[in-house]
Amino acid sequence: MVKIGDIELGEFPLLLAPMEDVSDPPFRELCKKNGADVMYTEFISSEGLIRDAAKSVQKLDFYEYERPLGIQIFGDNIESMKRATEITAASNPDIIDINYGCPVKKVACKGAGAGILQDIPKMVRMTAEIVKSTNLPVTVKTRLGWDENTKYIVEVAERLQDVGIKAISIHGRTRKQMYKGFADWTLIGEIKDNPRMQIPVFGNGDVDSPEKAVEMRKKYGVDGVMIGRASIGYPWIFREIKHYMETGSHLAAPSFDDRLNAAIYHLKRSVEWKGERLGVLEMRRHYTNYFKGIPNFKNHRIKLVTTDDLEPLMEAFEEIRETFSVPV
Repeated sequence: MVKIGDIELGEFPLLLAPMEDVSDPPFRELCKKNGADVMYTEFISSEGLIRDAAKSVQKLDFYEYERPLGIQIFGDNIESMKRATEITAASNPDIIDINYGCPVKKVACKGAGAGILQDIPKMVRMTAEIVKSTNLPVTVKTRLGWDENTKYIVEVAERLQDVGIKAISIHGRTRKQMYKGFADWTLIGEIKDNPRMQIPVFGNGDVDSPEKAVEMRKKYGVDGVMIGRASIGYPWIFREIKHYMETGSHLAAPSFDDRLNAAIYHLKRSVEWKGERLGVLEMRRHYTNYFKGIPNFKNHRIKLVTTDDLEPLMEAFEEIRETFSVPV
């Protein structure tokens, strides 16, 4: 049984990765229904929380059915991160996660996210202070290192465990790689082989099929996998992996109507949650995967990602239904 603190997660938990403008409550709902064991929020700026910025504060919201849920925070200032931890804890999540992995320039080049991988002593100090400032279990999401010459993650994981984190999720790329090339899980495997490591180690990066999840479990001994990009517009991946692990056979892929109904439901929930403008806009990245592999769909997809208002978008969906759905 894998546990984060006292939270039992099953034998091989599947985690939904924190993704900006993706891992919001509407999408988390779909992933939960399809078997995700732990979900993390979009990352939240510590400075935004301290200043009571509306966008940051809204990201603290979640539904009870989402538990166990982790709220992820990021920042480069230790005092700000401590205060943000206290604010976050008041929302009563199950876990507080620290983002030490975001590679985007506006975050990493300010010393937050993956930027802190250039200052490991600060990373350890910050983690220790965050752990001390809450009774909730603290977890970390990070990368192998800043670049090929600074892949110190085996030692870093041990040091973070020593200051009190309860689990670590590692993306098998450096910050310099961003999302290019292939994730390298060999160092993640080395962390699992370190006899001093007692906390769960979750692997992340390129898990896009049931076979890949099983391979990573067998080859590197990870306690679970964290899934990010492969779940965008395809929340079924969690149940497909679980079914394959339990039976060795593939679950039938979602039908066209399953995909269409999920996309429409997701859109409506997104608009309810964020308002029409943002709800419509932030759904666009999901449509490619919702309708991946559907022949002759290109023009419909273009319409979905260029329509700005809900009503004509719903009309476009009805047109898609009439064109592609198989009569009962």
